Amino acid sequence: MQGWNIADVLEAVGAVAPEQPALITADREVTWGRLLDDGRRFARHLVDAGVGRQGKVALYLKNRPEYIGGFVGSLQGSFVPVNTNYRYAADELAYLWDNCDAEAVVFQGSFVDVVESVRDRVPSVRTWIWVDDGTASCPPWATSYVEAVATRDGSQDLPWRRSGDDLVLLYTGGTTGMPKGVMWRQDDLFNILSRATGSNYPADQDLQLVRDRVPSSRRRHLPAAPLMHGTGTFTCLPFLFRGGAVVLLQGDSFSADELLDAVDRHDVYSVAWVGDVFARPVVEELERGGAWDLTGWKVVTSGGLTFSDDLKSRLIARVPHLTIADVFGASETLAVGRSITRGGSGGDADRSFSFESGARVFRHDSTQDVRADGAEIGRVAFAGRHPLGYYKDEAKTASTFLRVDGTSYCLSGDFATLNPDGTVNVLGRGSTSINTGGEKVFPEEVETVIRQIPGVVDVAVAGTPDERWGEAVSAAVEVEQGCTLEPDVIQSFVRERLAAYKIPRRVVFVDEVPRVPSGKPDYDLLGPLIESLSVG
Repeated sequence: MQGWNIADVLEAVGAVAPEQPALITADREVTWGRLLDDGRRFARHLVDAGVGRQGKVALYLKNRPEYIGGFVGSLQGSFVPVNTNYRYAADELAYLWDNCDAEAVVFQGSFVDVVESVRDRVPSVRTWIWVDDGTASCPPWATSYVEAVATRDGSQDLPWRRSGDDLVLLYTGGTTGMPKGVMWRQDDLFNILSRATGSNYPADQDLQLVRDRVPSSRRRHLPAAPLMHGTGTFTCLPFLFRGGAVVLLQGDSFSADELLDAVDRHDVYSVAWVGDVFARPVVEELERGGAWDLTGWKVVTSGGLTFSDDLKSRLIARVPHLTIADVFGASETLAVGRSITRGGSGGDADRSFSFESGARVFRHDSTQDVRADGAEIGRVAFAGRHPLGYYKDEAKTASTFLRVDGTSYCLSGDFATLNPDGTVNVLGRGSTSINTGGEKVFPEEVETVIRQIPGVVDVAVAGTPDERWGEAVSAAVEVEQGCTLEPDVIQSFVRERLAAYKIPRRVVFVDEVPRVPSGKPDYDLLGPLIESLSVG
């Protein structure tokens, strides 16, 4: 059986719509023909540099066209694209590139100094490819991206063939430990992402079917989240599979005004972001008023963090025709569950999701199902297409991917309860849970309640050291300007809704909740911040 290869799919699409835009920024459009031609030239540069089949290509870039270009070109050459968190310090970069056996690194000019500092620690890298971002010039030890794609002959055949078994390597930092590379086969990735948008394909690759499915009206997708995370890049792919275009923001930091301008100017159909961190500034910008035409904007996909009921309602009040897909997933599962909100349908403050068939909630000490009573806590497990495992980590692979009664399951690391109607109430990750007096508390559950308090803008909950309880449930809360809240008000609100041991013993008020680029709490900063501001 010939599995699906993503590069084959994209080239089939490009053959139908070579003059249509594939990438769009405020001042630049890249057509499908140009994207794929540059990709073949990029792949030829890697071959000439000695990068072998399935050699790893690290993409150390912000949301730039070259990120998509390098990703696509890597696939075209049967190389393995590897995401790189652009907030990593030198030691973290050296670890990641060494761990993934990187043979090429694509980086933008503003990162020249940090790349220079780690070059001698990653001897596996055969070529360094510099992207001009208007800052530092190309160093003598690197090749310009423009030069790499301009001086190669992309028409030459590669010395090997593509396969549905070709990999995409998605590094996930998680919340504890060093980053781990999740190995996705392209055949599995293509099928899962296509199915998420309602497109089903046969087991055998059928490129004529791909060409036939390219519609005359092609949708445009805007990833507000960083492309270096799965929510960024992987939400783009289903639109590219159908001949659509990816619209990229250009600011170094997220701007709600820039996003709304782009949605208006480029007739964006879909936006992907990460919970309240992105939703709140957009909603507040809309409520200030503006002349944007948002009639073409139909979908918001959000994942990774809580998207609060209040913000969903306020967003739909401003864009009534919008559908919000609040998805549940992980780097190891992709989007396997969703909660849909439309005008008048309300929200899901309890983080209750409907999952695809094959999802189970196992008891914490066995592979038996929990009771469907909404009370017993267990581990969420998913059947179906999975990654091959973690790159060079057999122990972690064995503990995450299990066979139960002849079926393969992936344990996402999330804990949940099973409701009588079959929906799953997600509590949070075990790696971030708080052990207070022997009781387990999931930060997301407490955060979801606190977000319902009028005046709360953002909140993050973590465990802080406590002599009596081991860990104390502690909350850092950001409130609206001019709003005054006291810790006992927040504690009382939580007491009415959750068990007593889940009430934050420490509540501090902050100007801004510390978060990493994906929008998740920065736990390295959060705990010390709470302790430094805590008064008891």
